[in-house]
Amino acid sequence: MRILVVAAHPHIEQSRVNQCWLAELRRSPDTITVHELYKTYPDFAIDAQKEQDLVAQHDRIVLQFPIQWYSVPALLKMWLDDVFTTTWLFGAGGRAVAGKELVLAMSIGGDESTYQSGGIIGYTISELVRPLQVFSNQIGMTFLPHYKLYGAMKATDFQINNSASSYVQHISSPDLNPIIARKRMFAEMSRA
Repeated sequence: MRILVVAAHPHIEQSRVNQCWLAELRRSPDTITVHELYKTYPDFAIDAQKEQDLVAQHDRIVLQFPIQWYSVPALLKMWLDDVFTTTWLFGAGGRAVAGKELVLAMSIGGDESTYQSGGIIGYTISELVRPLQVFSNQIGMTFLPHYKLYGAMKATDFQINNSASSYVQHISSPDLNPIIARKRMFAEMSRA
């Protein structure tokens, strides 16, 4: 399984969490490709064809970003709009990303208690990222469980380092997709 991590942090030099996550990803097997949007497109001039080719070469797409004003950073939203065009997705030959998997990896400044019903924000992270789930479903991708680190701004180095290794394990796990995990379980049961 080839994994593409599309990292989108507008101020990566200030993010201890995202820097650590990227460093851990780069130490991982060559089945993981790290693609930093803000370094690749500092002028926001996205090469959609190049990006479509990159997405096409991978099975699992991971969007790594900080939650900013309850959404994704501007360049990541622009990337989604520019790359996932109707013509590319549904044009000649059908569905360009059908069957691929989508995972979100989010650093969140606030504590988990603020992101729940009755909390300061009043919504869970799952509720806030629902548009990305709808997007994924609409274009035929499988939306997998996301990875998140709450309290990113006050996390200790120990917590951040632990989150980095957990993050890589999370996005690399074939069992992250419940359909594949279920097939594996049934295959093991039939061999027993």
